[in-house]
Amino acid sequence: MSSSPSPSRSSRSSRPASLLGFTVKDFRAQLRQLVLTGAAVAVGVAFLVLSVGGAGALVQSYEQSAAADVGTAPVQVAGRDGAPLPAGTAARAAQLPQVAGVAERLVGHANVLTPTGRPLDDRALVTSIAADPALRWQRLDSGRWPERPGEIVLDRDSASRAGAAVGGTVRVTRAAGGTTEARLTGLLDTSASQALGSQPAIGVPYAQAATYATGLRATHLDLSLRPGAEPLAVAKAAKKALGGEITARTHAGAVEETKQNSRSMYAVVLAAALSFVLIAMAVARMVVTNTFSVVLAQRARQLALLRCVGTDRDQLRKIIRRQGLMLGVLASATGLAAGAGACALGTLALNGLADLGPVELTLMPGRWTFVLGGLFGVLLTFWAVRKPAKAASAVPPVAALAASGAAALPEPGSRAVREAVSVLMLVSGAGLLAVGALGGSPMALLAVTLGSILTFFAVLRYARYVLPPVVGLIGLALRRRFGTVGRLSVQQLRANAARTGAAASAMLVGVTVAVSAVTAIGVTKGGLEELLAGRTPAVFALDSDDDRIPADALTALRAAPGLKVTPVRTATLTVDGKRTVVATADPAGLSRDAEGVTAAGGLKDGQALSLGGPGTLTVKGGAATPATRLTAVGESGSMLAVSLFPEATVYVNGATFDRLAPGAAARLSTVLVNPGESTGHDEARATVDRALAAYPGIRIADTGSDAVMVRTMLDRMMLVVTVLLGFSMCIAALGVAATLMLTVEERTREFGMLRAIGLTGDQLRRMLTLESVLLALSGAVAGTALGLVYGSLAARSVMSDKVAPLQLLASSGGTALTVLGILAATVLTGIAASVLPARRVRRMGVVDALRAE
Repeated sequence: MSSSPSPSRSSRSSRPASLLGFTVKDFRAQLRQLVLTGAAVAVGVAFLVLSVGGAGALVQSYEQSAAADVGTAPVQVAGRDGAPLPAGTAARAAQLPQVAGVAERLVGHANVLTPTGRPLDDRALVTSIAADPALRWQRLDSGRWPERPGEIVLDRDSASRAGAAVGGTVRVTRAAGGTTEARLTGLLDTSASQALGSQPAIGVPYAQAATYATGLRATHLDLSLRPGAEPLAVAKAAKKALGGEITARTHAGAVEETKQNSRSMYAVVLAAALSFVLIAMAVARMVVTNTFSVVLAQRARQLALLRCVGTDRDQLRKIIRRQGLMLGVLASATGLAAGAGACALGTLALNGLADLGPVELTLMPGRWTFVLGGLFGVLLTFWAVRKPAKAASAVPPVAALAASGAAALPEPGSRAVREAVSVLMLVSGAGLLAVGALGGSPMALLAVTLGSILTFFAVLRYARYVLPPVVGLIGLALRRRFGTVGRLSVQQLRANAARTGAAASAMLVGVTVAVSAVTAIGVTKGGLEELLAGRTPAVFALDSDDDRIPADALTALRAAPGLKVTPVRTATLTVDGKRTVVATADPAGLSRDAEGVTAAGGLKDGQALSLGGPGTLTVKGGAATPATRLTAVGESGSMLAVSLFPEATVYVNGATFDRLAPGAAARLSTVLVNPGESTGHDEARATVDRALAAYPGIRIADTGSDAVMVRTMLDRMMLVVTVLLGFSMCIAALGVAATLMLTVEERTREFGMLRAIGLTGDQLRRMLTLESVLLALSGAVAGTALGLVYGSLAARSVMSDKVAPLQLLASSGGTALTVLGILAATVLTGIAASVLPARRVRRMGVVDALRAE
C-alpha cells in the first residue's frame, strides 16, 4: 500500500512553483507601467555597445594606418628603438643571397614656400620615393610618382596652401641653401598615414633626397626577396648579418608590432568612453529605482493583502527582485539588438560616405561586449530594485485596511545614519572645493574633483528638499502665463516633494556633468591668451633648421616698423660637469606677463635663473681662464631659459653671458618678436613676413596660430562631450515620462474631478506638459548652477590666479550659448516626455475617471 505525501510537505514543495508563477503573471500585468523604464535601461545598454564599438573603430583606424605605413615589403629592417640606420646598412643588406632588392627610406626636412615667398609655418618632412614600385610605402592620391630630377609630390593640404596644382611648379628650399622650383607631378594620400599626416610632406625620388632635405637619415630598409625565399628566414639572416642594433621583421611581424603599440591607446580610449557610459547607466539606475518605488507605493494595499494571506517579507522581496530581473533581461536584450543595429548602420555610413583611404572600419564590437553588456544591464536593473523591494517588504499587513491609492513606503535603514553621512559628505566636499579653488598645487584639481563628487552626492540625498523650491521659483513665471493650469502644475509637484526630487534627480545628474565639462572647457578656451602669455615671452619666434639666424635677418627685422625685436643668444657650456645650453635675451623686449621675465630684469652679474632651481652653478673655464661660479636665484626652478630656446636650461643677463661665452662661442639661435604698442597681431605678422622675404629658410612660430589650433581642439572636445552626455539626458527624459505615466494612473479620479468642474481636455494635456517641463527644468536649473560652480573651480585649480574663471565665462559667448542650448534641450526633452501621458489624459472619459478608485 503506497503512502501519500503529507499535505504540509506537498504545500511546501509547490510553494516555489506557485510563487514563480505569480511573479511572472504579476510582471506581465505591470509590464505596461514599466515599458518606459525598460526603454531607459535599453538606451543605456545600446550606448554601451556603441561606445565600445566606437572605441574599437578608433583603434582600428590607428592600427590600420600604422600598418599601411609598414608598406608591402616582405621583410623590413629598422634601427632599434627608432634610431637611424648606420651608413652602409643598405649595401650590406643587398649582399644577402636571398634578397632581390633593397629600398632605403630616407627622411629629412625642407620648407615649402607660399606664393608670397614665405615658408609654411611647419617645416615639411621629406621622404624618399623608392625606384621599385613594389617597395613604395607611400600612397598616391592623384597624378603620378616623381621619377626625374626636379619632380616632387606634396600632400594635398600643403599644395593648396602653396597655391600649386598637379602639373604646375612649386618653390621649395634646397639643402645647400636657397630655393628652387620643382614640378608637382602628383598629390600624396596622407589621410591614413601616421608618419606623413601630421605635417607637410614632400616626396622626392630616392636619388634626389639629398638635394632638398637637411638632416637626412635612413630609418628603414624595405627588402624584396628572390623566388622561393622564406621571409622569416631572411629576417633572421638580416638581423645576424647587420648587427645587434638592427631589428629585422617580416611584414606580418612589423604589422603585429604596430598593433601591440595601439593596445595602450585602446585602454585609454575605452576608459574615456566607458566613463560616459557609467554616467548614463547611473541615470538609468535612478530611473529604475524611482519607477519601482512609485509602482510599489501605488500597490501598497495589494502588498499588504499578500502579507495577510501568508506571504512573508522574504517572499515579497523575491517577487519584486525577480520582476526586476525579468525587466533587466528584456530591456538588455532590446538594448543589445538596438546597439547592434546602430553599429551596423554606422559601419555602412563610415565606409560608404567617409574618405578613409585604405582604412576599413567596423563599429561592431566582439561577442564578449554583447555578453558583458547584457549582463551589466541585467545586474544594474536587479541592483536598482533592491532598495524598493526592501522598502515594500516592510509594508505591514494592517495596511490592507487603508483606503486604496498610493502610500509612502517606509525607507529602510536608520535616518540618523543617513543624515550624518549626508552632512559629512557635504561638509568635507565643500572643504575640498575651497582648498582646490586656491590653486597653485598639483593636487588642486584632484581636490576639486573629489569635492565635487562628495557635494554632489550630498545634494542628491537632499534632492527632495532642494528641487521642489526650484520648481516653485520657475513656476512663478508660469502662473501668470498659464493661469490656473500653471498653478495646478506647480502645486502638484510641490505637494509630492519626494517623487519630484527623485524624478528630477536623473536630469540633475546629466546636466551637472554636461555643464561642468562645458564650463571647464569654455573657461580654459577663454583663458588661452593669458595662459600662453604666461608661458611664452613673445608672440613670434624665428626658427631655422640649424638653429642659427643670420645677422642680416636680425637687421631686417629691427628696421621694420611696429615691432619689438629681441635676439636670443645661446652657448653650450660645461655647467656642474654637464654640457648645458645657456641663454640670454634683453628682458625689456619680452612679454612682462611671461614667467621669469620680471626676475630676469633684476638679475645682477653672476646671477642666473636655472631650471634646476636655486643653488650654486659652476661653469667650466677655458685653458687660460678659471671656472666661474654663478648663483641661481628664485624660489623654484625657472622656465624662462626653456621658453627662450627649447634646449636651454640656464638664463643669465647679457654681461654675464659675454663673460662666459666671448666671441665665437655664442650663436644667435632665435629672434623673438612682439607687436609694438599700437600694432595688431595680423599687422605685425605681415610686417615680419615682409622683413624676412629674402630668408625662405626661416620659419615663424606664431602663438596666435597655436591658440587657434587649441581652440579648435577644445571646440571639438566640447561637441563630443555634449553629444555623449546627451544619452544621459535621453534616459532622464524617459524617467520623467515614466513618472508622469504612473501619476496619470494614480490621479485618474483627480483628472475626472477637474474635467467635471470645467477643465477641458486640452487644459489637462497642457497641465501634464507643464509638469513634465517643470520636472526636467528644475533638475536642469539646479544642475546648471552646480555645473557652473564645479567647472569654474576646476578651471581655477589648473590656472590658479592667472585668470578669473567667472569673468572669462561671462565673456565667453560660445560657452554661454552651449549652456543655454542644454537648458533649451531640457525644455524640449520635457515636452517630448509628456506626449504619451498627455494624450492618455486628453482621451480619458469623465465618467470613467470619476468611477476610478
